[in-house]
Amino acid sequence: MKRYYVTDRKSCGGDVLDAIESAAAAGVDWIQIREKDLPPRALLELARAALARTKNYPAAILVNTRLDVALAAGARGVHLTSDAPPPRRLRAVAPPGFLLGVSTHTPEEAERAALEDADFAVFGPVFPTRSKPGTTALPGLRKLAEACARAGLPVLALGGITPERIPSCLEAGAAGIAGISMFQ
Repeated sequence: MKRYYVTDRKSCGGDVLDAIESAAAAGVDWIQIREKDLPPRALLELARAALARTKNYPAAILVNTRLDVALAAGARGVHLTSDAPPPRRLRAVAPPGFLLGVSTHTPEEAERAALEDADFAVFGPVFPTRSKPGTTALPGLRKLAEACARAGLPVLALGGITPERIPSCLEAGAAGIAGISMFQ
């Protein structure tokens, strides 16, 4: 089971670099630096600091949406929104083994991510979540299962994931789980 920590420095209750290192030490597979409000230079500095803090762990650092920042920092990948350029187009400038993940919200988007050469998809929100309060159209476990069946690539469940909900996500076909609060 893959574990994917998505950072949120405003809600982590301390230093986000400490949270990143703690997650890496606990065995998280992938860590997405998701600080959308940071300007590129600050995001680059955070990514470089995260890489330095996690160099003794196997966790891969990915940067949210900014391929340029991910490459400049030496990150292992980038996480794209569902409406970003297709991963296939980014492969031309990405080094071998560079991870390209895509956020998806429907089974069709998960299938498209696979067709566009993504390495994995994050699907959700599956359950109500504190990071996106008021979301009324939750895909739920049924749509997660459909996305996993159609995608043909690893799909990670996101949104309201708790330890008690992990088994139902895995039973639906998820290759793992992703989240913010669960890892902070």
